[in-house]
Amino acid sequence: MSDNNKPSREAAEEAVRVLLGWIGEDPDRAGLKRTPARVLNSFADWYSGYGVDAAEILGSSFPDAGGYKGMVALTDIDFESHCEHHMAPFIGKAHVAYMPADRVVGVSKIVRVVNVFAKRLQVQEKLTRQIAETINNELHPRGVAVVLEAQHECMTTRGVYKKDIKMVSSTMLGCFDDDAELRQEFLNRIGA
Repeated sequence: MSDNNKPSREAAEEAVRVLLGWIGEDPDRAGLKRTPARVLNSFADWYSGYGVDAAEILGSSFPDAGGYKGMVALTDIDFESHCEHHMAPFIGKAHVAYMPADRVVGVSKIVRVVNVFAKRLQVQEKLTRQIAETINNELHPRGVAVVLEAQHECMTTRGVYKKDIKMVSSTMLGCFDDDAELRQEFLNRIGA
């Protein structure tokens, strides 16, 4: 949505007030007076990924890195996202690896790519694919592997009310897709 079509902050706060009334609350109650503003401030943080181009994050990479061609893996990257179906959080760990061809990137940039896509309304499968494809398209490595593990609050706090269920999704590109031994090496590194 363009900024020209974006509702005003006042309209968004009024929408929160309407929802408070819809659930049976009094939006004018002392404890709720500032809730609409607080909700919008939370949304600004939770959904901050819409204002960032993930590809630009990977734009400044390092050529060659001394000829290093081995696996680069980051494991246990904490992330929080919100499902696009219920706007409920899903929280988990991302494991990302790539096999450099000509370039490597600062490891914090991989974490930032995960965060940019996680800070949007998501489904876990799409989030997994977006991370892998962005790294693949920008770094042009020999391969990319992404595994996400998350617990979805739309299942734990509503619906089926089941705790301790972890959803695992993966995307394997290039040599991680073609080479079962390399794929298994990555999976062993993440304890899968």
